[in-house]
Amino acid sequence: MATSRGVTMTDNQDLMKTNNFQRKMSPEEVDAAGLDADSISFVEHRKRLLANSWYHIPKPLLLNIFQYLSAPELTSAGLTCSTWHQTSTDDLLWRALIRKDFGVKPSTGIQGQTFWYSEYKRLSYHVPHYQTSELKKHTDQVLHVSFAHNGTMFATCSKDGYVVVWNAQHPVAIKYQRDMTKFCWKFTHFSQFNQSDTLLLVSGVHFGLPQSTSGEIAVFSLGDDLELQCRVLMKPYDICGAWYSDQHFLSGDVHRLGHLESQSVLWLNKASQETASEHIPIMNQMFRFYNCNGSSVRAAMFAYCSVLDHGDSQTLCDSSQTSSRERSPNHSEDDKSNYESREFSDSLYDIQGTSKRICGSECGPGTEDFEPCANEIQVTERCSDDESDISELSETSVETEFSEEDELCVQEDKFLIFTTGSNTYSPHQIGIKRIKPISFPRRMDPGLPFRERIANLNREYQPPNENPNEAQNANAEGTDYDEVDHLIDLHGHIIGMGLSPDHRYLYVNARPWPPGYVVENPMMPPPCAQEIDIHVIDLGEMKEVGKVLRSHIAYTPFNECFFIALDVCNEFVASGAEDKHGYLWDRKYEICLNKYPHQDVVNCVAFNPRDSEMLVTVSDDCTVKVWHSKNRSKELGFDTKSLSTAHEVRSNCCGHRSTMSSVRRPANAEMKRLISRFPVQFGW
Repeated sequence: MATSRGVTMTDNQDLMKTNNFQRKMSPEEVDAAGLDADSISFVEHRKRLLANSWYHIPKPLLLNIFQYLSAPELTSAGLTCSTWHQTSTDDLLWRALIRKDFGVKPSTGIQGQTFWYSEYKRLSYHVPHYQTSELKKHTDQVLHVSFAHNGTMFATCSKDGYVVVWNAQHPVAIKYQRDMTKFCWKFTHFSQFNQSDTLLLVSGVHFGLPQSTSGEIAVFSLGDDLELQCRVLMKPYDICGAWYSDQHFLSGDVHRLGHLESQSVLWLNKASQETASEHIPIMNQMFRFYNCNGSSVRAAMFAYCSVLDHGDSQTLCDSSQTSSRERSPNHSEDDKSNYESREFSDSLYDIQGTSKRICGSECGPGTEDFEPCANEIQVTERCSDDESDISELSETSVETEFSEEDELCVQEDKFLIFTTGSNTYSPHQIGIKRIKPISFPRRMDPGLPFRERIANLNREYQPPNENPNEAQNANAEGTDYDEVDHLIDLHGHIIGMGLSPDHRYLYVNARPWPPGYVVENPMMPPPCAQEIDIHVIDLGEMKEVGKVLRSHIAYTPFNECFFIALDVCNEFVASGAEDKHGYLWDRKYEICLNKYPHQDVVNCVAFNPRDSEMLVTVSDDCTVKVWHSKNRSKELGFDTKSLSTAHEVRSNCCGHRSTMSSVRRPANAEMKRLISRFPVQFGW
């Protein structure tokens, strides 16, 4: 009987395991098992004991067990019961998982969210991950992408000469497109929506000689179609242009003064230039900066400076790095002799380097080939008219009759941000200039009749100096130049900039120079590293406050570098790279999270300003890819099993060293193709 009893007990234990102790046995199951009353009583008693024991396991013991689980396993364990769920969301467990999976430093405290569990969910579930669309409208390298402020559309620029505006809602479709080769453009390379998303600014490069750096800005209205509002010439083309207000934008010119010396003149332009009178101004000079060693103002943008009112704070630049000041462009005789002893390439300069501008009319490929006399007359005429009306727009408004309805009158103080240099033509400094509210005059002074002005100019015209090392414009010695408020030297080749949504922080892509390198020849910049650093500059304090770990790289040599654009949202930073990937970092922990694969160089990335879980990447492989987070893909109803995914970066490849070791170096043919992308990206 005892043996039979023992066998029965073993069978009962197997039966209890089968039923998981979660329910009572039905009468049919009791009859089928052939159990007597004692066996049934024993089973129920053991079932109650084992079921209640889960609630009596000490929490430290559960935590000790759960610490060996991965994030998916820990989430699954939390579905077992309420006790396990409460234990599985313990902050100690998720803090350890974030440090283990994402490489967050142990000394880093929690940022933003209340719990580490929420932070882990944000870093894994709300980061753009799935490729939800691949757009193949462009037939050549796609160079730039930008979003409208309302997040409903984005624009792409390409070397095929097109600018395309896309609907951002799924499914993504073309909303507008325009072939800019009809305006003698070689390609489009930059676009920006105005604040009200009613106008689109597009920058491009003209057809011409390989050494030409002439470009143009076109503004289109976003109504029923892309209707052209105005066109403005600029030089060099990598000034790109920027919206100052909803109806006014920036353009620029470079005027050569002498060997390696020039001045950059920045203009404020009206977006709508169809006027009823020739005396109504459509453009006005903002600043005039002095350039040395072949440098010039490039990649200009505006930032609101309402975050901090630091007034006339101390300039954060070395005393050895001379900013643009009220000074003569001529160097001392010793400097002249040093320059004369060096040989420089004339291909970087347009000898007839004066600005030509057309508004509302098309230009041909030969717009740069004017006679020197005509160029001199044009520049002198424009400068004489402008300089008499405008002196220092950075401090005071134009003292003339203003329109009370002018939108510029209600503008807040802003920062003009641009790249420049003092040691070499390669952009290695960030220039920052504070702008006080300005306004356009309602009417221009017509001045002398045209024939009298031409006659006066002909009498005053002097033949150009035969010595190229001497200044060509003798009147430039008395010119007043605007002073740059802040110069921040990054000691590397700057290849991209992006502002945080609150305009407090400036993120900069730069390829560092060798430590302690001394520039001896301005036309021979230092060799720059393949790795790209992302510098973080606090515009409130006017200083560099951080550096994101390297993860992305560039292959092209220092003298052929082109822009690799980056974008910033409230939580993340994203950038392109030449290793056929886009990259995404977390702003709070400065860790690399995702890599977005392409078949060629990724030139630009952009977040949806209304939804940081949507990212767009553009590449030399002629494609535009749209990425959504796991959370957003689920909301949109995607079958995620069929979608391509980004490469998640975890602790074994978060640092730049392990990432760099796995990057494929380009072959010689690929290197030649990269170098030939932009014949003259820098220099003028």
